[in-house]
Amino acid sequence: MKKSTIFSAALCCVAALCAVGNAFAQDADAKKTSGNPLFPGWYADPEVATFDGKYWIFPTYSDHFDKQTFFDCFSSTDLVNWTKHERVLTNENVKWAKRAMWAPSVVEKDGKYYFFFGANDVHEGEIGGIGVAVADKPEGPYKDYLGKPLVNEIVNGAQPIDQFVFQDDDGTWYMIYGGWRHCNIVKLKDDFTGLVPYEDGTIYREITPKGYVEGPWVKKIDGKYYFMWSEGGWTGPHYKVAYAISDSLFGPHERIGEIISPDPKVGMGAGHHSVLQTPSGNWYAIYHRRPITETHGNHRATCIDKLEFNADGTLKPVTLTYEGVAPDPIDAK
Repeated sequence: MKKSTIFSAALCCVAALCAVGNAFAQDADAKKTSGNPLFPGWYADPEVATFDGKYWIFPTYSDHFDKQTFFDCFSSTDLVNWTKHERVLTNENVKWAKRAMWAPSVVEKDGKYYFFFGANDVHEGEIGGIGVAVADKPEGPYKDYLGKPLVNEIVNGAQPIDQFVFQDDDGTWYMIYGGWRHCNIVKLKDDFTGLVPYEDGTIYREITPKGYVEGPWVKKIDGKYYFMWSEGGWTGPHYKVAYAISDSLFGPHERIGEIISPDPKVGMGAGHHSVLQTPSGNWYAIYHRRPITETHGNHRATCIDKLEFNADGTLKPVTLTYEGVAPDPIDAK
């Protein structure tokens, strides 16, 4: 064999090894961040929580209303690698729920996990609204807790959907909810079997901020209530998240500005979010957006990006990325 042939063969081997090495390096790089979307499939309205030493995301399965008859959820220990838990709740275990099962809010209480959800896209005179299911584990299986909706009626113009369940510092549980541009707050019984009247005898109080459409979410930080919500149409490109900072959970909630907005270079229809603070002290926004290659209203994917504060406590607008976030282990000290 000629030396030139041997040299050429050697070069080919080196090139092949380099290609393999580059492939492994690319795989290693891919593991350095979560990437966006976080996991395959069309999932929207993500609610994030921490249970049993893991991060959890409970989203809406994004499809036609008649196909929205179940929920999947996802768990992770580092925000980068996610495990899918299929059909943790289905309408087979909620006999009154026929379709349009949306926007979970999941809390743990006394060793049980309570899964609040909307169902049936309820209108005046129909059966549906906000239900509750219960399980022994975050991943279910969940079963109907009440045998009927917790909130069925349309009060103050608010469609009973998009509930967020919040426990204040005094131990009181509240549910903030509402579509159709109206937002109500109700006080929950300690066992979640019903609603408790306020001191004046009323049960529902409207706390709708300017621009509100749906998707409320609240976090108390340094004694202030950060109240967030979605604006615009969920099927359109201009869906977004705005916020207020208030001294009271009941408001007034004066709109400060937008924190999640569409980016035509990355994704549109970015909204219906939740917020996570990890043990390391980092903050993240978990939200859905529509890839720029998609126009179908239900083609929404769950994403994560950093959430940062200004020195005065206001929120910086979230930068939408394809990279997502770096690993942030839940057991970080």
